[in-house]
Amino acid sequence: MASANAPAPASPGARVWRRLRRRRGAMVGLFVILTVAIVAALAPWIAPYDPVLQSWTTVRKPPSAAHWFGTDELGRDIFSRIVHGARASMLAGVISVAIAIAIGVPLGLLAGYVGRWVDVVISRVTDALLACPFLILAIALAAFLGPSLTNAMIAIGVTATPVMIRLTRGQVLAVRSLDYVDAATSVGNPPPRVALRHILPNVLPALMVQSTLVLASAITSEASLSFLGLGQQPPAPSWGSMLNTAQRSLTTAPWIAVWPGAMIFVTVLSFNLLGDGLRDALDPRSR
Repeated sequence: MASANAPAPASPGARVWRRLRRRRGAMVGLFVILTVAIVAALAPWIAPYDPVLQSWTTVRKPPSAAHWFGTDELGRDIFSRIVHGARASMLAGVISVAIAIAIGVPLGLLAGYVGRWVDVVISRVTDALLACPFLILAIALAAFLGPSLTNAMIAIGVTATPVMIRLTRGQVLAVRSLDYVDAATSVGNPPPRVALRHILPNVLPALMVQSTLVLASAITSEASLSFLGLGQQPPAPSWGSMLNTAQRSLTTAPWIAVWPGAMIFVTVLSFNLLGDGLRDALDPRSR
């Protein structure tokens, strides 16, 4: 007989967090992501200067006490533009992933659970979209919709949708044949309840991991679109557009390119580290 003073078993969330904490790379990535998110949310209070304020007396000044990251070709403070540019990158990542999940998960769940001609139609359209390179399709959609951050986020979200459809469908096909799903069906649960209450919760771990990886891709894609002039429009700051203007000053003022490039690299790497850690932490076989 179990003792009355025995500790209560840990919840699934507590077990996942305990396993995640043991992975240093994932925790470093989580810390960087939270830092960037806080900086983006508090950008008006953190940035020491107006990010679009030009000063012809401080053009291409190297890093100093007055301008920590230096100034660009128009005399604008690079640190302030980096801080405000974090908003565009994080917003593009979060909203793009939200669009991909909102469209991809229901379609993938429908294809995997219903099957038959529904699965055939959704799968063939998904295969056709996946045949196009991710960035090329995002550029085409952004160019069709018009250059703006909002249209860039829509283009990235639609482009990432086939990946979510394919993953959700595969996970549903694996879970659909398990005994507990057959038991839920045999007791008279309607198909929508079985799909939403018994299948969907068990595919969420894989979707969480994929979402972190798609976030990293979305941030890179937003920077690429802004670099090409299809994302955040000047003079609003964006890491990608900052790299675009910096290419003309690589030899005379390399710091203009170093800081936005470093922020893109560190942020994307952090999301990938967090995704790898989540994949291991959410694996029930993990020790």
